[in-house]
Amino acid sequence: MKALVVRKFGASDALQVEEWSVPAPGAGEVLVDVHAAGINFPDLLVIDGKYQFLPPLPFVPGKECSGIINAVGAGVTAVKPGDRVMVQVEYGAYAQQVTTKAVNCHVLPAAISFPEAAAMGLTYNTAHFALVERAQMKPGEIVLVTGAAGGVGLATVQVAKALGAVVLAAVSSPDKAAAAKAAGADHVIDTSVADLREKLREQVFAAVGKRGVDIVVDNVGGDVFDACMRTVAWCGRMVIVGFAGGRIPEIKAGHLLVKNIAAIGLQFSDYRDREPEKCRVVRQQLFDLYSAGKLKPYVMATFPLERYAEALALVKGRKVIGKAVLTTA
Repeated sequence: MKALVVRKFGASDALQVEEWSVPAPGAGEVLVDVHAAGINFPDLLVIDGKYQFLPPLPFVPGKECSGIINAVGAGVTAVKPGDRVMVQVEYGAYAQQVTTKAVNCHVLPAAISFPEAAAMGLTYNTAHFALVERAQMKPGEIVLVTGAAGGVGLATVQVAKALGAVVLAAVSSPDKAAAAKAAGADHVIDTSVADLREKLREQVFAAVGKRGVDIVVDNVGGDVFDACMRTVAWCGRMVIVGFAGGRIPEIKAGHLLVKNIAAIGLQFSDYRDREPEKCRVVRQQLFDLYSAGKLKPYVMATFPLERYAEALALVKGRKVIGKAVLTTA
């Protein structure tokens, strides 16, 4: 089969589509014919050798895909050959086939396309776990989402709105603002302004009042994170998802103490590996929201596997609104 293979970390010339073998499914595993694979920012970190979990070389990157079950191993009963599924893996999705644990496969609603399903995996799981599992969000609370037009950001806007929050979307350009509004954001916060430290707080207070926000879901880090800290209400929560802006921020403990703020990290892959049944429940809740018309994954563009370089460059340049997806069939 064809797969995108990494043979050296950080070397783009060593990344290419080539022939690759995939093992037959063992006990508790399935073999999936991949139709679409979602591109996520962590994939770029893995390829560059900068992620916290790195597979042994050589390997096929990609943390999510959708496709059709080709075969199942011993003991697999939840899915069967012919089922349309979404797949969550640590790596291996940028290929025509992938073998994975059956517990990480989820049967798709009939209405969802393969590209949509590939775009609804890691990002929507991350959004839901950030809001519900980590921040314990309640309906009516005010949620500020940074990087709100990216994959996780746009998913968080949609999930927060679907679960009854007032949503502020922090973005850096008019086209991203339009996408966030279309996803359900109640207010847009401009992070491209000069003097972000003061102006971000001014925008938030103008939108929702000087009490501030109950929850920040931060995907950006850096100066955006620092400015968002100044908007958090008493007993608010900062959920740290990623650092797409580059700089990993540092928090002064005194800031947390004086306002009873909780700083909370989220690494969704740990839940996938440690509590897969909880992930299955959340996935069904997300599918139910999709079927009810409350969630709609936004796929900005699809690219055949052979055009991987173009697709990855768009993600690396933070030029993707929603998700870019590789197609393999």
